[in-house]
Amino acid sequence: MDAIYNIIVSDSNNRRMAALATSVVILISAFTLAKLTYWLLDRFVQHRTQRTEGTFDGALIAAVQQPLYQTLLLLGLAFAVVNLGLASDSAPLAVVYTLVIFIWFFTSIKVSRLLLKSASNSERRVRIVQSRTLPLFENLAIIVAFAIAAYFVFITWEINISAWVASAGIVGLAISFAAKDSLANLFAGVFILADGPYKLGDFVVLDSGERGCVTHIGIRSTRLLTRDDVEITIPNSIMGNTKIINETAGPHEKYRIRVQVGVAYGSDIDAVRALLMKIANESNEICQDPAPRVRFRNFGDSSLDLELLCWVEQPVLRGKVLDAMYCEVYKRFNAGGIEFPYPKRDVYIKTMPRIDGLI
Repeated sequence: MDAIYNIIVSDSNNRRMAALATSVVILISAFTLAKLTYWLLDRFVQHRTQRTEGTFDGALIAAVQQPLYQTLLLLGLAFAVVNLGLASDSAPLAVVYTLVIFIWFFTSIKVSRLLLKSASNSERRVRIVQSRTLPLFENLAIIVAFAIAAYFVFITWEINISAWVASAGIVGLAISFAAKDSLANLFAGVFILADGPYKLGDFVVLDSGERGCVTHIGIRSTRLLTRDDVEITIPNSIMGNTKIINETAGPHEKYRIRVQVGVAYGSDIDAVRALLMKIANESNEICQDPAPRVRFRNFGDSSLDLELLCWVEQPVLRGKVLDAMYCEVYKRFNAGGIEFPYPKRDVYIKTMPRIDGLI
């Protein structure tokens, strides 16, 4: 019996030594593979940095270089633990897997920031990803990464997440009802940035009559600076559901102004048209491309209605140029003897009333 016991103990010791040796080999192999991977990525980063002007590739590889090295070491440790037979209790493996999850949680946040920053700085960038929207997308990336990491941690520790999901759904529903106006402004702001109906510096006219220069496009609101130097803050939910006239949009920023002129019946139409064209061509504020033009619009009640159509460089110049043009038209017409009509009434008396005592 002693001999059999000794053989069993010896065989058990041999198996333990073999398992220990195998685990050591696994650890050494994992360390070697991690070092080799780290070195290859380092060489790749140096190669890409020398051959390309951009730094995005190098920054991306550098961001995953250290986490990949640590992951390989931890996975080697996990395989060694399994090989030694210490995994009957799931806690050691769960700890290792949790560490891996946390490593890649922080790495995903760093990588998402690099991707979003690169997208916002790229010439072919998506309109929705801009410098002012980066905080929003970075926070969304953190939330998504945290949710995924928490899900895998629960699975690793064999925690039932059904109750957590139900609770999160109830809380999310309550928050959505409480902050529905803020959420409406948030989503409208994202759609405005994506669709781009206007941009900073544009002159827009709202359906309600407000007109001004766009000075700020935020996630919650848009700000307009009117010609009275009054700033108007409008929630994006309203901006997303109203008709907007963008005076700056189009093939160019030039804006057409209309100088409406009425002359008396009997005036020389050709002379009036020529004088209006001369006034437009001599003005330094009027664009010559497109060329000014005069249109005869209507036979009015007491006037011949004409319209001088011309363009200015920017919509903001509309009021200034119209003032100058109307002043010049008045002076030239007076000097040229062209009559401006005004309402007149002729009174005809058939018979004079008879007053006693007067002859």
